[in-house]
Amino acid sequence: MADGNSTMGDEPEVTDGLRTFGVVLKALREEAGLTQNQFASQVRFSTNYLSKIEQGQRFPSTELIKRARDVLDPGSIRVLEAAARSLTRKVGLASWFRQWAGIEEEAVTLYAYECRAIPGLLQPEAYIRAIFERRLPPVTEGQLEREVTARLGRQQLLTQKPNTAFSFVIEQALLERRLGGTETTRAVIDQLLERGRLRNVAIQLMPLRQEDHVGVDGLMYLAETPDNQWVGYTEGQRSSNLITRPKDVSVLLQRYSSLRSQALDCGATVDLLTHMRGAL
Repeated sequence: MADGNSTMGDEPEVTDGLRTFGVVLKALREEAGLTQNQFASQVRFSTNYLSKIEQGQRFPSTELIKRARDVLDPGSIRVLEAAARSLTRKVGLASWFRQWAGIEEEAVTLYAYECRAIPGLLQPEAYIRAIFERRLPPVTEGQLEREVTARLGRQQLLTQKPNTAFSFVIEQALLERRLGGTETTRAVIDQLLERGRLRNVAIQLMPLRQEDHVGVDGLMYLAETPDNQWVGYTEGQRSSNLITRPKDVSVLLQRYSSLRSQALDCGATVDLLTHMRGAL
């Protein structure tokens, strides 16, 4: 579901590392005589995104460090790269997700194919809670509330970025499963119908019966960066992978294009969702 499924007890370590990186970045920026707005403009990221990084609330994109080389002196870059290396974690999932979250926030196009769970950007609160309440090992109440808050916060991207094109291909089977029960499934369908009305959001269901299906290798997420470069992201059991090699990203783009053609179109998806809701 592309949401960084790690909620274990090593979160404080990550938070401390992110805060340290943010402090280092801010100090180097100020040493260069740049305001936050000026630096954000020169590295071609939003001021809001940069602010979150400096506050330790967002994992820095590798692209940010690359672009900073054109702004900061070589000594400062060495310090920044060392700070970035300190963020490396034993379990790559959460750190990879923080990188993906940064990419996601700046994306001008975002594609998602889901066969495990409703995409995180589209989950209603009841569904989010249903997921975390069933997680093993069990999470604490505090962890659950933090995860719910974080995921709901990320969903603001759909409305805060009206110029970003969002496309979702979702397996109908995920709704047929009725995770969390009938009321939760009804909330999911209502959410999909509501989000699907947004001008920048396209939602398509992959029907239960589809003989031509290229999604057998699992979920995939793709993002087009402000530089019009494409990046891919996949997840598995306690693992994840950020895909940047152009040849590999091209494969995912080809597959996603086929998935869109094999899924129901947006109008037929609305009809099916409406029918499924009435049958609950």
